[in-house]
Amino acid sequence: MLLSLFLLHKHMASHKLSLEVPDVLNTCVLKIFDTSVYADSMPVVCPLLDVTVPGFNYASEISVTPNFSLSLTACDLSLQTTGCDTSEYAALPDGIYIIKYSVSPNEFVYVEYNHMRITQALNKYYNILCQLDVSDCEPPAHIEAKLNKLRKIKMYLESAVAKVEYCHEPDKGMRIYKYAVKLLNKMDCINC
Repeated sequence: MLLSLFLLHKHMASHKLSLEVPDVLNTCVLKIFDTSVYADSMPVVCPLLDVTVPGFNYASEISVTPNFSLSLTACDLSLQTTGCDTSEYAALPDGIYIIKYSVSPNEFVYVEYNHMRITQALNKYYNILCQLDVSDCEPPAHIEAKLNKLRKIKMYLESAVAKVEYCHEPDKGMRIYKYAVKLLNKMDCINC
């Protein structure tokens, strides 16, 4: 009897919650997509999205509907209180965002992610690339050296994301991220 109850419970339908948080270059937006698979036989009740911004100890709670697609701003995340009606949003900080999505019973049916936002660093990276005098032929040695440094920095940024999001080593990821930003800041590309 106990085995049959276990098998019955194991085959019962359940929601498979999932989110995607893509990298975007808009410094004012955090994009989040619901990629969950919802069981047809179960209602989706009380869906909630909690987002904790880097450096904060509390989450902004956002009511959502299944299959949502959000572009969250500083106003949505309680970082900005003025200018929200004029679409003049403050830039969101880079760093680790803790994102939790749940449905009722919310304390049991949830998924939680650490998202490493690198938007400001990527914008700086692309601005430096724009300043480089790169053409459609083999570059001179000084340009080649800067391109190699930029490739290395981009790998540091990707490593920071991997450490936070896949390896579950947030402290190590943040150290790598800060080192990459330090290297970007050293690359003064005026007159590249």
